[in-house]
Amino acid sequence: MKGVEALAEAIRSATDSQYTVPGFPVTGLGEAAGAEMVINEKTALEYALGDSLSGRRAAVIIKNVGVNACADPLAQASVQGLNAGVLLVVGDDPEAKGSQTAQDSRYYGELAEIPVIEPDNRTCFTGVEAALEASEKFSRVAMLRLTPGLLDGEVMGEPVPRHQQNGNLADPGLTMRGRATAAENSYRDMARWSDGSLLNRWAGGTLGAGSSPGDSRIVTINPVPSNASQFAQINESGRSFVRDHRAIRRQDTHEHPESRKDRGFGRTFCPDCPYHTAFGIIRERDLRIVCDAGCSVFGTSPPAGFGVASYGMGSSIAVAARSTRIALIGDYALLHSGLNALIDVYQKGLPLLCIVMNNHCAAMTGGQQVIDPVPFVRWANPIVCDADDEDRLREVIRKPDGPLTVVIEANCPKGACHETVEY
Repeated sequence: MKGVEALAEAIRSATDSQYTVPGFPVTGLGEAAGAEMVINEKTALEYALGDSLSGRRAAVIIKNVGVNACADPLAQASVQGLNAGVLLVVGDDPEAKGSQTAQDSRYYGELAEIPVIEPDNRTCFTGVEAALEASEKFSRVAMLRLTPGLLDGEVMGEPVPRHQQNGNLADPGLTMRGRATAAENSYRDMARWSDGSLLNRWAGGTLGAGSSPGDSRIVTINPVPSNASQFAQINESGRSFVRDHRAIRRQDTHEHPESRKDRGFGRTFCPDCPYHTAFGIIRERDLRIVCDAGCSVFGTSPPAGFGVASYGMGSSIAVAARSTRIALIGDYALLHSGLNALIDVYQKGLPLLCIVMNNHCAAMTGGQQVIDPVPFVRWANPIVCDADDEDRLREVIRKPDGPLTVVIEANCPKGACHETVEY
């Protein structure tokens, strides 16, 4: 059996949804896995995170340079958490045969603090399941790094049972700093997972990483297992990631994650925020919202509490399209990196209510003037209404049957400041 066939079967069996952006060397893998083509890699990963929020495992199949496009939600997910496993399947091209670069995606494992598995010809089936289990254990995306040699070569193995677990979203009682600390603590625990993985084989001699030859074999590439430090010769496809990281060991000490109670205050929407009427309707109807970066992120924290999750700038549209079906996003975030997702949602007719807070400024960074997004979403036939038009807001803020964009117009009060709540 060819590697591409085994991996496609493993991915289909282990996940409920599959997305892809074609590119060498994984175009054939995406097709064999029956993956849905998406407008770009960022949107694909956000769709997968939406599936995760709904308890569905998902895989995203892309090439190495595509990881750059989804770096924001990839790193955000490590701090914000997830429910069901998300697998980022990355096809690296070390010899740049069909790519602009020879980018080595394993370095994103260190950057985003995620588990990275690089299977060999014996671990295609077990590697896919192990990566998804690690995703759920550590509540972050897991990467499966593939190279042409494995995809085109002969492999062994049989399908393995699926053992889906439950991940965790970030504790809403923690500050953003506290969530980052909790994620770092979990990353330290990941070293023990890598050290104890049965995917790795230790027989002395030379060490092969992934599909590269060696007497011993390392499959859990990040964090690099401590046993790797004992080898003088390491063979790997791409840069010297394992060789450079084999002696790096993280401290076992865990810091206390800062809570809002520890800090003594919290931040939320301004007392005179013009969108309180809309937020009141959302709470009254007990609607679950995916929030974005900017002011809307306050929806995920007390006292608002209507936001389920937030995975970074422009992310709420695609995440919500596969989960709660309601996204809250600011005018700047929409133009920054949300438009591609909105296009994909409309093209596929997915049920989504996209609520755009058009306050004409970047309120979180000093009130800089923002381009009006309305002329650039005319194709979506948006409903535009004033923030104080309660009757109209009650009409449009609802569970959608198809794609619907609502732009709520308002101006932030001059001199407004995000409320500080003392406990």
